[in-house]
Amino acid sequence: MSQVGAPQRRSPRSRTLRSVATLTTAALAVTVLAGCSSDEDGAAGPAAAQDSAPTARALVDDGGTLRWAVDALPATFNAFQADADAATGRVAGAVLPALHTLDESGRPRLNPDFLETAEVVETEPRQVVLYKLNQQAVWSDGREIGAADFVAQWRALSGRDTAYWTARNAGYERIEKIEKGKNDLEVRVTFAKPYADWRALFTPLYPKQVMGSPNSFNDSARTTLKATAGPFLLSKVDRRTGDLTLTRNPRWWGKPAKLDSLVLRAVPRADREAALAGGKLDLADIDRSTAERIALALKDAGAGRAGAEAARLHGPGSAITPGKALRSWALAHGEDEELAAEVTAARAQNEAAVARYAAAQDTLAGYVVRKSLEPAYTQLSLNGESGPLADERVRRAVARAIDRRELAESVLKPLGLPSDPPGSHLALAGQAAYADSSDALGDQDTKEARALLADAGWVPGGAQKKPAGTKAGAEAEKKTARTDAKKTEEADSKKKAEQSDTASDDGLYIVGDDKPGELRAAPRIGPGGPEAGTRVLAPAPAAARESAALLARAEALDTGTRAAAAAPANAKPDKGVAGAYAPLGSAAPAAVPAASQALGKDGKALSLRFVLPSGPGSETLRAVGDRIVRMLDAVGIRTEVTKVSDESFFKDHIASGDYDLALYSWPASAYPATDARPIFAKPEPASDGSLLVEQNYSRVGTDRIDQLFDQAAGTLDEEEAGDLIRQADARIWAAAGSIPLYQRPQLVAARQDVVNAGAWGFAAPRYQDIGFKKSETTKGSPSKH
Repeated sequence: MSQVGAPQRRSPRSRTLRSVATLTTAALAVTVLAGCSSDEDGAAGPAAAQDSAPTARALVDDGGTLRWAVDALPATFNAFQADADAATGRVAGAVLPALHTLDESGRPRLNPDFLETAEVVETEPRQVVLYKLNQQAVWSDGREIGAADFVAQWRALSGRDTAYWTARNAGYERIEKIEKGKNDLEVRVTFAKPYADWRALFTPLYPKQVMGSPNSFNDSARTTLKATAGPFLLSKVDRRTGDLTLTRNPRWWGKPAKLDSLVLRAVPRADREAALAGGKLDLADIDRSTAERIALALKDAGAGRAGAEAARLHGPGSAITPGKALRSWALAHGEDEELAAEVTAARAQNEAAVARYAAAQDTLAGYVVRKSLEPAYTQLSLNGESGPLADERVRRAVARAIDRRELAESVLKPLGLPSDPPGSHLALAGQAAYADSSDALGDQDTKEARALLADAGWVPGGAQKKPAGTKAGAEAEKKTARTDAKKTEEADSKKKAEQSDTASDDGLYIVGDDKPGELRAAPRIGPGGPEAGTRVLAPAPAAARESAALLARAEALDTGTRAAAAAPANAKPDKGVAGAYAPLGSAAPAAVPAASQALGKDGKALSLRFVLPSGPGSETLRAVGDRIVRMLDAVGIRTEVTKVSDESFFKDHIASGDYDLALYSWPASAYPATDARPIFAKPEPASDGSLLVEQNYSRVGTDRIDQLFDQAAGTLDEEEAGDLIRQADARIWAAAGSIPLYQRPQLVAARQDVVNAGAWGFAAPRYQDIGFKKSETTKGSPSKH
């Protein structure tokens, strides 16, 4: 979490995603294949439908208070600050303008509550977007929403005034000017350079009272909002009880909120089941174990079993057999008074536990679990900054060793959810930009994984072998002493020669000289190739062939037949290389006894540090981690599993780069050219020698990927932008720094009469429609709203 106290200067492109990175703690959201087009993929719809009990407003009661669980009360109400979280977003969605919202397929749609139209009206000499505001739209203080609010937000987020401590500003820095249109309801936004994701801007839109000064932006907006404009108002924040209360906005011009009030209640994930069993919540995101407990309570109720009977069947009373009960009664009424007192106390405790369980089952039977797939995916991150994973062959071997489908099925099938692993880093099934690009890397193949490792020098018994030319004992020491000075001199000379002739190993993330928009021939092999410098170690000829083949495949996926048309006449066609493109002729190591399978190189064992969170709610991730360990073990890669606290997991390990392998999640976005760029941007060296990684915690990137993102963000042709995004995704797969495993399950416990709320999937909630279903006795009465 960032502290307010010192300005945090950030790059204009370091935009935090709409949902802060969804880490593995869960508490803490594309290629063109032969015969498969983006239109076909997009038309398929989301992998799982939303489950929110959609109900016509006429069938929803007027009034009532809904208690909705959040992990913690928001640290700030300013969604553009570094410590904004999911609770910040929930408040903003209920009380602030959202000019564009997402539909159930994750596509942006104009919000008629605030806009009549929004469209690009000019492209030359500059892109101009004209917003026509809803003439009834006003702030809670009665002032009309207008150009002054747009201007204030642009100036605060443009990055030009460092007094504003903002965590994200992508898109706003492209704006040249904002002015009023023909009347007060029109706002003209002129861009200095084209911006495809213009719909991402001004959502949420804050009043000029918040954005107008650094002091208000940095400090005041953390604890209060001077004006709002949504179906609800920010009414009260009680940090002692952990309740934040939103009440119906009397100035709201749209369809009035069905609820009188909406209470966001801070309940940690580990405490959700108890809170639900106590009847203290109406709506809450839950984990699998809580979902199973509710399902069991519903099953008991359906079978006519009351809570007390259920407790004897599968609760605390299930272990008490008739024989044990008789013996316990006898001891409690026996002559040994001390033993009788002890047994009597134990019997009382057991009876209390049975009573609590019975009451909890009766209460939980009043809930239902609504489920879908969350708009976020869990990935295996491979830290390519140093160590074995700095070699792309090792990263690809790890990827080829993992059975993504098995992992996805282990998480999602027991929940009855679709379990196809994601094929894209940049979009999910149902979104316009989605296409399966995983073929750029290949499916699970143990043989090919071993071949890649062998080519990288990691072989069975390698941990016992010393580097070639190494001598033991006194002779080696004398040799070392005689040649130290000579080696130092030669190294200096060699270093100077290499700096003048070739890229140094420091160019881990530096790639070739492709120019944006240029149609390229088949990739060259060696230092001049388009991905040169993506390894720490100098590539052997076989490795160079493997890299070129992989890039050629990604290029074909990028551009289809265009690359072939642009290739020189003497270029040899890519006939395909086996599997994930292990070098042609590289054989997998012969089968050896399991005890000898561990791989090594130059006397060092191949072992990777696998960091996992240890907190409650992370059981699924740890189970997935265990499966990954076994899969890697099968190809000779050993892992050192470290379980750390949830608080330390991201800050001390992921963000700082203290890991080799880790599981965490990213939310999907309707604007991948903007939102995903900092996640996959090529790290840049800082003046102190460290790397500026933005949100690219795998520390693997290329110039070409950055170029494709920039081109996608800069074109107003949506079809072209989608194609560029898919090209970028193919190259992200090829780089093997991040392996998407499964779309996260979304499990929501809801009181059975709560409607228009639950597992929304991609869609944004319509807060004004959330409420309680009318009972049978009141269905015939007219609704007030």
